[in-house]
Amino acid sequence: MEKIRTRYAPSPTGKMHVGNLRSALYEFLVAKHAGGDFILRIEDTDQERFVEGAVDLINKTLKLTGLTYDEGPDKDKGFGPYVQSERMKTGIYLKYAKELIEKGEAYYCFCSKERLATLKTEVVDGKEITVYDKHCLHLSKEEIEKNLADGLPYVIRQNNPTEGTTTFHDELYGDITVDNSELDDMILIKSDGYPTYNFANVVDDHTMNITHVVRGNEYLSSSPKYNRLYDAFGWKIPTYIHLPLITDENHKKLAKRSGHASFEDLLNQGFLPEAVVNYIALLGWSPEDNNEIFTLDELIKKFDYRRINKSPAVFDMQKLRWMNGEYVHKMDDDKFLEAAMPYVSEVIKKPLDKKKIALLTKSRIEVYTDIKDHIDFFEEVPEYDVSMYEHKKMKTDVKSSLDVINDVIPLLENFNDFSNDALYAMLSEYVNEKGYKTGFVMWPVRTALSGKQMTPAGATEILEILGKEESLKRLKAAKEKLEHSL
Repeated sequence: MEKIRTRYAPSPTGKMHVGNLRSALYEFLVAKHAGGDFILRIEDTDQERFVEGAVDLINKTLKLTGLTYDEGPDKDKGFGPYVQSERMKTGIYLKYAKELIEKGEAYYCFCSKERLATLKTEVVDGKEITVYDKHCLHLSKEEIEKNLADGLPYVIRQNNPTEGTTTFHDELYGDITVDNSELDDMILIKSDGYPTYNFANVVDDHTMNITHVVRGNEYLSSSPKYNRLYDAFGWKIPTYIHLPLITDENHKKLAKRSGHASFEDLLNQGFLPEAVVNYIALLGWSPEDNNEIFTLDELIKKFDYRRINKSPAVFDMQKLRWMNGEYVHKMDDDKFLEAAMPYVSEVIKKPLDKKKIALLTKSRIEVYTDIKDHIDFFEEVPEYDVSMYEHKKMKTDVKSSLDVINDVIPLLENFNDFSNDALYAMLSEYVNEKGYKTGFVMWPVRTALSGKQMTPAGATEILEILGKEESLKRLKAAKEKLEHSL
């Protein structure tokens, strides 16, 4: 059997969309599951859309996600260059386009913008395209030579038939047949000499021995034109795997304005690269068992592209948050702190134990950006309503809470060991002496210290972190607040 070779061929036009990252991941998994090669090729032929720094962003994303390529711009294994603009300098695309002209499968087109503007248009995949009328196909050899000699601008178009049908096979969708009347004579070489994305794709995939082409199903409509190029050259057609659309929760195409359409957006929202990879793997694919948490190595072993679903995959932000939380909770403390400390430092400016504060949140957050809402009270008690002191389960109310705080303040003023264990022992002794339930005391103390119903730590843990002076300051402020409300 031939060695499987897949390629990720992004255009450097900005952030990496979730759909592009999934394509890269599936291409990587298809190759690695079969012991094959995964290639990175930069498709920068669309110079108008080129974004400075986008190539660096692609490399950074692949590194963060662990999608290590076997060949690429910095790893030439004999199939380079791996950047299309550099490949163009070798003359490879024009050479193959002229070969097609010799075979009658392509032709020079000298039509002006004015003439093209008069042609009819059709809507294909939601986009309005001009349908070319083969006008220049009928130019004589002499006319073509004169136009070239006169330096008239031109493009080279594919010569597609207008009658009959073309059938192609996709691993997920099976055999698909289209009427040739739907195949426009797409441009192969643009007027600036650059190849179009579609033409360069076919030439590069063949000359790089790519065996499996994995891409979004928006390319299904272009596949017949690709196959006609393969057939015209007499080349072997690769195995096609067209992936389902990714939609948002409203079943609309995942748009950039959604805030989570790119890998970079997700990182900025506090998601872990490994959790994002795990989640994106499940957008359209499912394993045989019901397990949902996978390392990249586990995905390589389990991934079978035949289990990819044709139906659109819904990007569920809540599901991703849950999955990210699973990764955070199992993370090594040192690794967690490394990532969490910038978020803690953004909130906590006082001289408190930031590491201890950070670790309190580890089992409670789903993404790092959640940290702020869990710890902001350490910096300053938020404004809150005294009704928060009323708790049916703890059997507390405003009056009983004031009584407890009045008792606790002098106890803390005369107590110097502000370690969690010592504080808990001292307050437990007070609880026993009064015949209270533990929560009857701890609830009002914690509320006074935090001004929140939910905190990542209990009353004595908060006392320890805040220290004696700040703790007493907050308890006395709570006392005044409660007295004023009665």
